[in-house]
Amino acid sequence: MTVRKIITLTEDIHSEGGRPVDPPARTAVVLAVMENPWAGQGFVADLLPGIDEVAPGLGELLAPRVVEALGAPVEAYGKAAIVGLDGEIEHGSALIHTLKFGDHFRRAADATTLLPAVEKRAAAGSVFDIPLKHITDATIRSHHQTIEARVPDGPRPDEIVIGLAAASRGRPQARPAPLSTER
Repeated sequence: MTVRKIITLTEDIHSEGGRPVDPPARTAVVLAVMENPWAGQGFVADLLPGIDEVAPGLGELLAPRVVEALGAPVEAYGKAAIVGLDGEIEHGSALIHTLKFGDHFRRAADATTLLPAVEKRAAAGSVFDIPLKHITDATIRSHHQTIEARVPDGPRPDEIVIGLAAASRGRPQARPAPLSTER
């Protein structure tokens, strides 16, 4: 695994909708900009050797960083991959949609639900929204949210950006939508 750089982003929301958020809602994202392990190989039918080589170390690298950056108990989490233009979306999916990667974050967050994910192929600087859901009950709607991230100089065509995101609470000022039978 060749990592070019790691970026850590945090956000603290102190006010939402004109009302204070107390305690502030914190989100954290850690992004690894790395060489695509399948770059330059054309179509690779069996991605498993690359998954075995890269995914466990990548999960081990990123999971503690995002939990540390959050600095609070994780209540919501998610993952993402952006593959550079010379790769396939499947390259990002292969690395993040395996327990060899995700279980590191699940253990670090003391979570039991599946990690929500997003992946795409895009040019450097593309924005992606990392979906977040509650760590133990994906039906808790107040924790369904996204956090935006981007790397201005990545991914390069032969790179992948892999990200993990965490939130200390649900959406600021979350409230249920009214139930209605009207359409």
